[in-house]
Amino acid sequence: MSIKVVKFGGSSLADAEHFRKVAAIVKADPARRYVVPSAPGKRFSDDIKVTDMLYTCYQMIREKKSMQEVDEYYKNIIERYDSIIRELGLDFDLSGEYEYIKNAMLHRPGRDFVASRGEYLSGLILAKYLGFPFIDAENVIFFKENGAFDQEKTDRVLSAELAQYRHAVIPGFYGCAANGTVKTFSRGGSDITGSIVARAAGATLYENWTDVSGFLMADPRIVKDPATIETITYRELRELSYMGATVLHEDAVFPVRSAGIPINIRNTNRPEDQGTMIVSSTTHYDTERVITGIAGKKEFSVINIEKDMMNAEVGFGRKVLEILEENGISFEHLPSGIDTMSVVTATAALEGKRERILQAICRTVSPDSVTIEDDMALVAVVGRGMVKAKGTAARVFDALASKGINIRMIDQGSSELNIIVGIADDEYTDAIRAIYEEFVH
Repeated sequence: MSIKVVKFGGSSLADAEHFRKVAAIVKADPARRYVVPSAPGKRFSDDIKVTDMLYTCYQMIREKKSMQEVDEYYKNIIERYDSIIRELGLDFDLSGEYEYIKNAMLHRPGRDFVASRGEYLSGLILAKYLGFPFIDAENVIFFKENGAFDQEKTDRVLSAELAQYRHAVIPGFYGCAANGTVKTFSRGGSDITGSIVARAAGATLYENWTDVSGFLMADPRIVKDPATIETITYRELRELSYMGATVLHEDAVFPVRSAGIPINIRNTNRPEDQGTMIVSSTTHYDTERVITGIAGKKEFSVINIEKDMMNAEVGFGRKVLEILEENGISFEHLPSGIDTMSVVTATAALEGKRERILQAICRTVSPDSVTIEDDMALVAVVGRGMVKAKGTAARVFDALASKGINIRMIDQGSSELNIIVGIADDEYTDAIRAIYEEFVH
């Protein structure tokens, strides 16, 4: 029998109306057995997420604000949850939990505990509304002494716990540190919890419900109504996420990827939409569009190094990269020629270190010239179909040339899964649109 783990983001649990939608989705499919909720998100554009409200309350206590001020602010958090309980018509009293959390904050339990309570309370309410058992993530998800996620222990304990229940609600975002205290994943960590639960449950599918109908081919702030990606591989997702495309927390991929469990990105407000399926591998691709998606980032700098006979000098590249390492700088790309080497890095990483790096390069490898160019953006065109479609790179370059956009750098991975071009920051938007129009319209 198939088992589905379903995770709902903050926008999917913002208020009672959304809780009802979530319950309808869960009950619509008997295979949806384990539910992972986030803390309530924004109800409207100027609203505040519950997690941010908890952080603010904790900070007020640290700044020694008066108890009257703290209590007044904390009432807003209580009312946020109580309004959901009232509107759902539940006979459910969380006053003891509210009091415990406030007292814990007064004794400074740490930011992780405070942040985790949004998911914890959300999980309690959703479990009550669904009529499912509640499993506290603190008891089944573990971290090692060094702070890393303990997959082996978690798999063992969580699998045994889930086996006792046909259905359950497990709050996202947090677990138990090696010293017994609450520890959270990075922001967006409920995605990771969902993936961990899917792996431990031996799920056939991990459904990640949010406020968009899947992964879009381009940033909707740049391209109007971009097409939805029907199927994407884990590797393509990694490439697009790295270049700034965001729907799913990047670290959420790994637990299910190793177990071969597909992920389905769905829209809570449009459950009839099929969304995007993320799979380990597939031979299918859209022969008309060829590419899977387009993403990018701005504000990069390029360190350009020139030296005659550079290619004959053993260890040249290593020496340059060691200089960056000593200055705590990672590189993004390394396009090079026979007598040239370019290192692309985030502009912010060079702040306060430019002269030191230039001097170190001159001293260490004695280049004929070394310069730093700023204001460069990187655009990645990603697609598993590119390796099979002739002329894909030419179409990318022609699309940019037709808009008068100059390409400052070209980099293509050996797998031919992506083509990355460097352009001026101020041409970034036009470049995304030009490439999208070439392949989609």
